Amino acid sequence: MKRRDFMKTAAATTATAGAIAGAGSFPAPAVAQEKRELKMVTTWPKNFPGLGTSAERLAKRITEMSEGTLTVRVFAAGELVPALESIDAVISGTADMSHSAAYYWQGKTKALNFFTGVPYGFTASEISAWIRYMGGQELWDEVYDDFGVKPFMSGQTGVQAGGWFRNELTSLDDLKGLKFRTPGLAGEVWRRLGVSVINLPGGEIYQALQSGRIDAAEFVGPLTDLALGFYKVAQNYYWPSFNEPGLATELAVNKSVYSSLTKGQQEIIRTASEAEYDNMYAEFNARNADSLKTLTEEHGVKVHEFSRELLIAGGKAAAEVIEELRAEGDEKTKKVVESYLQARQKLVGWSKVADGAYLSARLLPFDYARP
Repeated sequence: MKRRDFMKTAAATTATAGAIAGAGSFPAPAVAQEKRELKMVTTWPKNFPGLGTSAERLAKRITEMSEGTLTVRVFAAGELVPALESIDAVISGTADMSHSAAYYWQGKTKALNFFTGVPYGFTASEISAWIRYMGGQELWDEVYDDFGVKPFMSGQTGVQAGGWFRNELTSLDDLKGLKFRTPGLAGEVWRRLGVSVINLPGGEIYQALQSGRIDAAEFVGPLTDLALGFYKVAQNYYWPSFNEPGLATELAVNKSVYSSLTKGQQEIIRTASEAEYDNMYAEFNARNADSLKTLTEEHGVKVHEFSRELLIAGGKAAAEVIEELRAEGDEKTKKVVESYLQARQKLVGWSKVADGAYLSARLLPFDYARP
């Protein structure tokens, strides 16, 4: 057989064998991807509206986007670790990730307050701008790097309610000695107004109000507060929360775990968190109005605005707290404060021109189409 004829015959034989294999007799083995289960702990009660359900949605989104190579299992507050120990569980490796709010961990560094909510600080859109486009994420990474954690914004409540009080506030004197539940830098602001501050996880607030351990409390807003039943023990609901104008929740991932994931899996966690940030914000906006209507029309809750006197006093106290952190905080806290204040100056100016002017115009006395 000539060499040319031999090569033609060999090629034909190879093609025939490939066709047979392709028909299903001996399929080429697929490269199996490792499947991993990640434990997510939260600071929220199980299936809690807005916050707990957001954690569940995020876990489901990561699982589905990864096509099952990552399965995120959610543990509500107390199921694996106590609510306010979730970040320690991530740091120690007991859990792989935590869905919470960074200001709960201010005992580790005051810098973490700025990635959740600061009195008279950023709104929802403003903190998103700082984190995503003005250096906030890089600073957050730097702060958490000391603890072996990789952080992401995972949700947003929007402007919160100011709090639940048994009695109406007629003057600043009514605050003296009041036992009030509030976390983060807000606690220090209220202390300077004469309040005794206690921090409790959401699931413990109602019992503390009922027993008299605290006299007043703020948590989030109508959606969550209706579910927790605060109206049963306090009927005066104050607005707005100058302490938490735009609270961002966090997904904190053990950095060793995160680094062990593929680039694609890391990107899934990042983009899923960004999507849930916007999704939670939309849900709170959609459901707060109906929840507030239920509180006022079915449960007799009285809605009040904080007095101008209290708002100004709170603003002055907040300015003092921030300035002290800039002057006396650790180096990373000072760095975060400086970035935050520079961004705040720019963003407040733009928000006044854009959002502020429009919202004022929308309240002018003209008729508009009604449903």
